[in-house]
Amino acid sequence: MNRKLLFLSLSAAFLLIVSWPHFGFSPLIFMAWIPLLLLEQHIITDTRFKSKHLFLYSYLTFFLWNLGTTWWIYYASAGGAAMAILCNALLMAFTFQIYHLLRKKINKTWNVILIIPVWIAFEYLHLDWDLTWPWLTLGNNLASFPQLVQWYEFTGVFGGSLWILSFNVILFHLYYYRNTLYRDFKRRIIITSALILIVFIPTVFSLLLYYNFEDRQDPTTSINVVVVQPNIDPYRKFSSDFKEQLQRMTDLAVAKTDTSTDYLVMPETALVEDIWENEMQYSFSIRRLSELSKRMNGVKIITGASTARFYAENETLSATARKLKMQPGYYDNYNTAVYLDSTGKLDVYHKSKLVPGVEKMPFPKYLRFLEDLAIDMGGTKGSLGVQEDRSVFVPSYGDGVIAPVICYESIYGDYVSEYLRNGANFIFIITNDGWWDDTPGYKQHLLYGRLRAIETRKSIARSANTGISCFINRRGDIEQATTWWQPAAIKGTLTSQTTQTFYTRHGDFIGIACLYIALASISIGSILYLLSYLQRFKNK
Repeated sequence: MNRKLLFLSLSAAFLLIVSWPHFGFSPLIFMAWIPLLLLEQHIITDTRFKSKHLFLYSYLTFFLWNLGTTWWIYYASAGGAAMAILCNALLMAFTFQIYHLLRKKINKTWNVILIIPVWIAFEYLHLDWDLTWPWLTLGNNLASFPQLVQWYEFTGVFGGSLWILSFNVILFHLYYYRNTLYRDFKRRIIITSALILIVFIPTVFSLLLYYNFEDRQDPTTSINVVVVQPNIDPYRKFSSDFKEQLQRMTDLAVAKTDTSTDYLVMPETALVEDIWENEMQYSFSIRRLSELSKRMNGVKIITGASTARFYAENETLSATARKLKMQPGYYDNYNTAVYLDSTGKLDVYHKSKLVPGVEKMPFPKYLRFLEDLAIDMGGTKGSLGVQEDRSVFVPSYGDGVIAPVICYESIYGDYVSEYLRNGANFIFIITNDGWWDDTPGYKQHLLYGRLRAIETRKSIARSANTGISCFINRRGDIEQATTWWQPAAIKGTLTSQTTQTFYTRHGDFIGIACLYIALASISIGSILYLLSYLQRFKNK
């Protein structure tokens, strides 16, 4: 094992880990990729090494990065942690290998820039497939500093990835070519100026947006919200008395709710009673909450629940439908958000970004026979049902159309924007972060949520079973944050602007553009490879 390459690999891993929130120092991410780029440059110029060496050393970097930042998955599942860390590192190393092979074929001095579209294309593709795990998208790194990323309302988190990679590439260029650059004063000035501008322009623009935010925004809608954090052990809640748990939550709610309260929010899977959606109105929990709504001046209630739906004989079965054991028929289990109010209206939304290996078995067409091996973290095993559209909760009376975002869904920017494009003007995140114990996991999850507020400029009410419940305003500030493992209820006012942000309207356009550029680069590299192969064949 080469000491220099090992040092570069470990240095990159160290910088990536210590820059990651919540405990890290995020600005270090702007130099964390330089050791990796130097590692690749060394291998591409030293004939003693081959591409396989880069794969091994880069895999070590990405494995340590994943391990150092997402080790807390272990508290939920040792097997799930192993799969997430090992597989995600493998995908990252494979992506870096594609970049390396492109550099070898497109032999230009500027080819280091290819890391930008290739890596962002990987991040974009990682959003929407059966092994999706975008926790380490580079743009998420800056969630600890909302003052610096107010422009996410135009670009989303991929704008942050672009910023970070661009800075690293220019800094690498200045360092690696420092001896030749000094002989070309004009070139050195141009590259140094570009580096300064890349730092200066986004930072100043963001600070201006942040500190002048209230002056340029004109909220026209506001709602008063009470958020409940019941603090029920997630590993015991599904085997405990559901009536007792419901009573605990309603007691917390009653203590904070008054005549001005518009909405009451309770966390993911707050209702653990066996609820069949076909006859939901007969559920004890639903009837109790409906009575609470009437008694408390018509407060509208949004809560998480574990529900199931029975399929009638003439209905088309979903891919996740399972057979009843004791009688004929099929049904689906769901991780559900429920809306109800004093008029008797009931509405449901089914969580549709499911955690791989926990709420769904990846590639069910081929691995359906392994479905029962999916980890039990919600009272049921196997893949949960989903829905195609991002439906919103439209109240029977009063203001506030709600985006019911359930847990894992809150780390997907364009996915959350779909709710806003469907008419929502407030975001409610309901989650159950207690699976991960008191680790960085639930703190990172909270920080990523604030990026959704910046991207959409919509206020957020966040209800966690335990962890951190809070309100997040439209510039990403966290307000009234609760403490870990403490029952609590908080009350606040959310405001909403009527217009949609550029990002809400156009989504992950940077990711799409980088995907096209990466595909074009791969096509060019493949053609150059084919031409060189034909030339060698001809020479023989």
